[in-house]
Amino acid sequence: MEGWLEGVIGTISPIALALVAGSTFLAGFLRGFVGFGGALVVIMVLSAVLGPLAAVAVAALTGLPSMMQLLPNAFRFSDRAFTIPFGLATFVAAPFGTLILVSIAPELMRMAISSFVLAMVAMLYWDWRPRRTPGWIAMLGAGATAGLVQGSAGIGGPPAVVVALSRPGEAQQQRANVLGAVASLNLCSLIPLWYHDLFTLQVIIVSLMLIPLYSLATWFGARYFSRGGHKHYRIAALLTLAAIGVVTLLLAIQDFVGN
Repeated sequence: MEGWLEGVIGTISPIALALVAGSTFLAGFLRGFVGFGGALVVIMVLSAVLGPLAAVAVAALTGLPSMMQLLPNAFRFSDRAFTIPFGLATFVAAPFGTLILVSIAPELMRMAISSFVLAMVAMLYWDWRPRRTPGWIAMLGAGATAGLVQGSAGIGGPPAVVVALSRPGEAQQQRANVLGAVASLNLCSLIPLWYHDLFTLQVIIVSLMLIPLYSLATWFGARYFSRGGHKHYRIAALLTLAAIGVVTLLLAIQDFVGN
């Protein structure tokens, strides 16, 4: 049994295994507390162990139970005028994101998106908001944009979170909006991953191994939010966004220079 399992997932050193476990717990905690960021943490670490394609697929499957775990609160507290049109638009636009890959280098797109996210983080930190609350047409446009980004570059989450945080509301509602937006992006990304046969036996086994730890950490993160973490939610979300923006920008520059 052990030899068969090793043949499927490969040989992983104890140090790499500890790093994967620690990053999975951090990813789950971020998912439960701020509502996003977990997938990027998983992808960054697993890319070095299993390769980027398997890492993206594992991140998608590992986050599914946690997404279902968090959705009840998202449905209860979210702003339907934001989440419904946004979510519908992501599903329509995501498949067309692959067309962008044909004409635009993904590294350039990641650099542009990361720069946009960092600029928006600065504006949100200084409490920038639209003069008028955007209507459903604006939400459809925002969802379509995030869906295209998700389909073409795999990082639709940060732009979606920027839009969600720009909406008025208390921390509970803003987090629910983030959860709803990220859930729609997670779901719409499953179809192209399945279409390209990325859900291999290796991906499924690794995902099943990581799901319990990720889900437990998500529970801790959600519990921390409800026990007082909501007071620090906005600044924590902005810091997470900033960290994601910086990391993805540096990785994109590295890939662009390397090519």
